[in-house]
Amino acid sequence: MRAAPAGLRMVRVTAGFVAGLAVTLLGLIVVTFLIGRVVPIDPALVVAGDRASPEAYAAARTALGLDLPLHEQLAVYVWNVLNGDLGRSTMTGLTVAEDVARVFPATIELAVAGTLIGVGLGVPLGVLAAARAGRLADHVVRAVALVGYSVPVFWLGLVGLLVFYARLGWVAGPGRLDVAWAYTIPEVTGFVLIDTVLAGEPEAMVDALRHLILPASILGYFSMAYVARMTRSLMIGELSQDYVVAARAKGVPEARILWRHAFRNISVPLVTVIALTFAHLLEGAVLTETVFAWPGIGLYITQALFAADMNAVLGGTLAVGLGFVLINRAADLIHRRLDARMRQEVRA
Repeated sequence: MRAAPAGLRMVRVTAGFVAGLAVTLLGLIVVTFLIGRVVPIDPALVVAGDRASPEAYAAARTALGLDLPLHEQLAVYVWNVLNGDLGRSTMTGLTVAEDVARVFPATIELAVAGTLIGVGLGVPLGVLAAARAGRLADHVVRAVALVGYSVPVFWLGLVGLLVFYARLGWVAGPGRLDVAWAYTIPEVTGFVLIDTVLAGEPEAMVDALRHLILPASILGYFSMAYVARMTRSLMIGELSQDYVVAARAKGVPEARILWRHAFRNISVPLVTVIALTFAHLLEGAVLTETVFAWPGIGLYITQALFAADMNAVLGGTLAVGLGFVLINRAADLIHRRLDARMRQEVRA
């Protein structure tokens, strides 16, 4: 069978990617809208107030479009979201898009740091556990991973603050910066580590690192547990393959078998594991941000929910969902790039 031209294959793959992304995003918008209608919070009552007259309450419903049929409300919501209009937050008085742009970098910064810690520790520990399967090192790694995966993140955060901040003083307290720096560093990118460098304030950067290290380590421990368990499982399956037995029979060094042959073969599924871990930290950092007063998207959604600010809740949820979808799509592209079998399917 004659293969399609390279340009046509690229167009076909790109079209499939864009179509899949569009359908997923549309489904995400619809689900978010339905969540907003199921939650027992009346946005018109929040806007008009508890003591509003029936006329004022009716005017608020009309202004918010709540008097329209549900399918028309959905159509208006989808159109507004596609045009970047997520509504206005009653909590901050700003547009939700502005609020999300302001708080999301803090969550990304925390999730990236947590993922780097989790992957940096989880992958070597998973390989070690697989290489020493059934021995003491394997049991220790599995026990550490089990604790990290089982213990609630908020409990670890509270204990971490008590021990490393209140008792030992090794790390800084809640927030991203001390008060001395909080209002002196210009917010350029929203990433405090980068902004302190751009401002030429190395002491502020050190202060930001002291604030970041504990919440990032808590999230890193949680992701390390998952990455180590998955790496161990993948490596054990790979080390049982015939080519590994043959390599050992030929006297190939064990380190070379582990890292150059077996680990190389599990790197493709491991990319998906790491991508899911990062995406999970983006959406699952709510409790960590609350415990550490970290001004990210999780804390923003939590405060908006307590303030019955549904525009902020839906906008924040949509932003997190969009990040989750984009990360998964990026992982799919990397997967296709690394997996020789999938490259062959694309060329066919």
